[in-house]
Amino acid sequence: MGFYKYITNIHRERPDEYIKLVRERLIQWRKESAAKRIDYPTDIVSARRLGYKAKHGFILVRIRLKRGQKKRPTINKGRRSAHMGQRLVLAKNYRWVAEGRAAKNYPNMEVLNSYKVGKDGLHYWYEIILVDPNHPEIQADKNISWIASNKN
Repeated sequence: MGFYKYITNIHRERPDEYIKLVRERLIQWRKESAAKRIDYPTDIVSARRLGYKAKHGFILVRIRLKRGQKKRPTINKGRRSAHMGQRLVLAKNYRWVAEGRAAKNYPNMEVLNSYKVGKDGLHYWYEIILVDPNHPEIQADKNISWIASNKN
């Protein structure tokens, strides 16, 4: 078996040491800022599958999002049930919101992809892969240079 296959098996089987590691990570991540640039991906298999490469022009950002609160608060008095408007739900999912926040924090970068790295009772954490379309290494790479020509 190769390296990535071993890591995938660890994620799938979830031994006790892995669960302890994840808990410690979440405790540490709660103390960090909501958007934090990181040097290495937490889940290398997912990052590589979605297009990440360890080269200049690629960066990773971990975004923390609050869970819940997607519906409007209930009004207790003076309304008919038909006019309560409780069926309104946020049109975006959490992943899109995380990608948008990363794009807002890094306006010169383009979002390539993202993946979920953690969740607890209060937060979701996503890692966003961002690419600099103006970087010479990105423009020279035939697999990712399309992002330089498609930027808005």
